[in-house]
Amino acid sequence: MAHREAVVKEYHFLNLGAGVQSTALYLMSIDGDEPDVPRFDAAVFADTQEEPDSVYEHLDWLERQGGPPIVRTTAGKLGDALGKGTDANGNSRKDGGHYISIPAYTLNPQTNKKGILRRQCTADFKVKPVEQWIRSHLGVQKGRPVPRDVTVHQYMGLSFDEPKRVIRVKQRFMARPKNWQVHFPLWDMQYERSDCKSYLRDRVPYEVPRSACVFCPFKTDDEWRHLRDNDEAGWKRAVEIDEVCRRGTGLDSHRYLHRSCVPLKDADIRSRSEKDGQGTFSHLRGFQDECEGYCGN
Repeated sequence: MAHREAVVKEYHFLNLGAGVQSTALYLMSIDGDEPDVPRFDAAVFADTQEEPDSVYEHLDWLERQGGPPIVRTTAGKLGDALGKGTDANGNSRKDGGHYISIPAYTLNPQTNKKGILRRQCTADFKVKPVEQWIRSHLGVQKGRPVPRDVTVHQYMGLSFDEPKRVIRVKQRFMARPKNWQVHFPLWDMQYERSDCKSYLRDRVPYEVPRSACVFCPFKTDDEWRHLRDNDEAGWKRAVEIDEVCRRGTGLDSHRYLHRSCVPLKDADIRSRSEKDGQGTFSHLRGFQDECEGYCGN
């Protein structure tokens, strides 16, 4: 009897951040014109429940385009975990301190040295919920390997101008079995963020919003000012979380959302022209600081 080779089941999932790059990939999947972009089985959006309204409205629009199903999954409300001082699983710090998982800026009151907290929110509220949904969708229990007759293809919206982020994600996937693979179609096509924006101008009837929590510390002053002036609820939430960051005792309590290390409500977020030419180049920062291809894509 001839040996029959096992049929491998292939699954293609997009990490949908709902920002510029992943939106471009999602719509390219619908259009079917790019050989590097397959028809996805699903686009998975990990919801921190703290995005601005414009992002949720954009997701609603995407769902009406007749493309691959968009799945919204969540590990809970990030701001609530910050308020409790725990991670996504409700775990507190072993020393009893108030745990903050976002990359808040820090100020040592004795030395005036500034720093930044290690970012854990991406792993807890973006990476893990997506991967847990994929496992659940395939019927694979937590801690168990994906069956050998199944290959998972996970697609990230990282563009050609983000080499460091591509490298970081590739390094993380090196520990994965060979049948769980990561792909970067925009990188392969040498699409930069600007190319994605050009593509979207003819595809989306509005400017695609940047996907990030309303209190993400990686905002520029322009973005903080836009939030304050255009999203009253979002600004109020950001100010609230900024105050939460300074709960606790000792040196560890000096934490801020704004890079100037002053309370957000008091931070100078005027435009560079309003600062009479005394602004810094901080407006150039941001995208390279985003969250491993999940936030802001």
